[in-house]
Amino acid sequence: MENRKPFYITTPIYYPSDKLHIGHTYCTVATDTLARYHRLKGEDVMFLTGTDEHGQKIEDKAREAGVTPKDFVDAIVEGPRGVKDLWKLMNISNDRFIRTTDDYHVSAIQKIFKKMYDNGDIYKGTYKGKYCKPCESFWTESQLKDGCCPDCGRPVLDAEEEAYFFRLSKYADRIQHLLEDTDFLQPRSRVNEMVNNFIKPGLEDLCVSRTSFSWGIPVDFDPGHVVYVWVDALSNYITALGYCNDRYHDYEKYWPADVHIVGKEIVRFHSIIWPAMLMSLGEPLPKRVFGHGWLLLDGGKMSKSKGNVVDPYILAEKFGVDALRFFLMRTFPFGSDGNFSNELLIQTINTDLANDLGNLVSRTTAMAQKYFGERLPAGCGATEGEKKLAQDSAAPGTFAIVASGGPKQFDAELIALTAGLRGRYEEAMEQYAPHRALEEVFKVIQRANKYIDENAPWALAKDMVANGPRLAHVLYNLLEATRICATLLTPFIPDSCDKIFAQLGAPEGARTWESAAVWGSLPENAAVAKGENLFPRLDMDKALSELEAAEAEARKAALPAVETEPQLEEKVDFDTFCKSDFRAVKVKACENVKKSEKLLRFTLDDGTGTDRQILSGIAKWYKPEALVGKTLMAIVNLPPRKMMGLESNGMLISAVHTEHGEEQLNLLILDDKIPAGAKMC
Repeated sequence: MENRKPFYITTPIYYPSDKLHIGHTYCTVATDTLARYHRLKGEDVMFLTGTDEHGQKIEDKAREAGVTPKDFVDAIVEGPRGVKDLWKLMNISNDRFIRTTDDYHVSAIQKIFKKMYDNGDIYKGTYKGKYCKPCESFWTESQLKDGCCPDCGRPVLDAEEEAYFFRLSKYADRIQHLLEDTDFLQPRSRVNEMVNNFIKPGLEDLCVSRTSFSWGIPVDFDPGHVVYVWVDALSNYITALGYCNDRYHDYEKYWPADVHIVGKEIVRFHSIIWPAMLMSLGEPLPKRVFGHGWLLLDGGKMSKSKGNVVDPYILAEKFGVDALRFFLMRTFPFGSDGNFSNELLIQTINTDLANDLGNLVSRTTAMAQKYFGERLPAGCGATEGEKKLAQDSAAPGTFAIVASGGPKQFDAELIALTAGLRGRYEEAMEQYAPHRALEEVFKVIQRANKYIDENAPWALAKDMVANGPRLAHVLYNLLEATRICATLLTPFIPDSCDKIFAQLGAPEGARTWESAAVWGSLPENAAVAKGENLFPRLDMDKALSELEAAEAEARKAALPAVETEPQLEEKVDFDTFCKSDFRAVKVKACENVKKSEKLLRFTLDDGTGTDRQILSGIAKWYKPEALVGKTLMAIVNLPPRKMMGLESNGMLISAVHTEHGEEQLNLLILDDKIPAGAKMC
């Protein structure tokens, strides 16, 4: 155990969105597949994932939901159908899960920040520029695209506040050398983008603290500042191993990381900011950052904000976890963008899993059972000549065949192709190309299906006396080719491969990395048993219809159970209605009324130049600080009334409904562009 090579692989830690989509699943399934591949090879793998839980957007969403930020993220990470539930559903085999709200991580970040400050790489100043709240990214004017964030395309905010800065510019030359002169960043196409867009225009110092919100890790030597979320998030890769904390003690063993697997939209943070931070700390750099592409839907990136989310729960429940995992790894070249569609998913399942793999397993085990019972006869296994052929064919760059026509030629072609599979597969996986590794596996699977037709076992079985030994050898070759393919498919579809091994009767020793390069590892007397059809063929129209219905049902279930007040039958004449003066008002201050559980006291700008006070019984649904700065609608010509000894001059307009049996009030919040005092008509 101690002599095994350590291998450290990570996904990015995910912002805990209240709607996870298939794009999140894609990155994590890919990382899981690579982690399982390295475990198959016998390496001591540490696979880390987790959630990035701080930042302004979390604070804002929690405020909108009327809960604390910690309660908000707890529900999404730990709750039903949350992040951990999804990873469990998708059979993700992470060894460690970090949350940036974990106590050990929080204290470690404070030490890391102070260490960079003590090194002279962090200094105090004032930030003034553009900020994308959804991406938690700072931008210069020249980096914007059509005035919007170049990553997500959404509007940016003007930001100005006291802040600490990291001397990122100090490391520009070293970062450029790292990117241009080493293989640190893959695929290589990402390098020019980083250098040309960020380094050559002049790498600016990075704002690394915020004072305009509080949901973050406090800078312990300067109250009021919280650590910039990306400094917090990137450091998880080392704090999760025990850096600057006593929770874990794996830093010396696993760091530097072998690879960070990240989406291309966050390559900048991982290939520029993260190495510079490590240089400042005096720590080794990760060996590699691999930036994969996006899954696209209708030509655009999947995004909850754009409403084009594909629910992985529905897909996994409808088609099976392994089928979904396989599709994600088989269909899209890992370094490039891929166009997702339900039709493509169903087509891939039918072509590769049902027609090719499922057909091979089903036909082979069924014929073995039908013609020989549970076990093939003795002497049916690999001959010495075939073992020698396999050994020669396994050498890199070789494909040896020593036969000329007829059954022996068929045997030789199947054996040679299969024997060299592990080497070709390994080359692809080491280059972070799981789709190419699967291409190689399916070349063998397709060849094995052709081998069935070439040898026609059903014809051989007509004369078992004359053809029995040949029939047994043909079936053994098919079982052995299937075993090797299943071994190499294990990182992709682990549960299905366990079922295949059970049908083949393959013992543990015939499921290993070493055995995948040795033809003849399956015992001749393996107990073969035809099992369930692993991948039934799908009817395209029926499957799409059922999927559409499931998605509609899920959307319906997600809607709140809402009851609205019945409309009044009594009519109000128009002149009476016009006597009500509806105006836009802006909230200057808001506070709870003492000794009242219901009332909030508003100080409002109504456009007259004199502050207006209105009391509203909405304390149950809103926190006062969340309403400051909002533009609301009020009736301003109602007679004053006393409430709890205070005068209320007007009424704020709210919508009233009943949700799950409880009354809900929602203030009518207007666009901030509407000026105070504007008349509503």
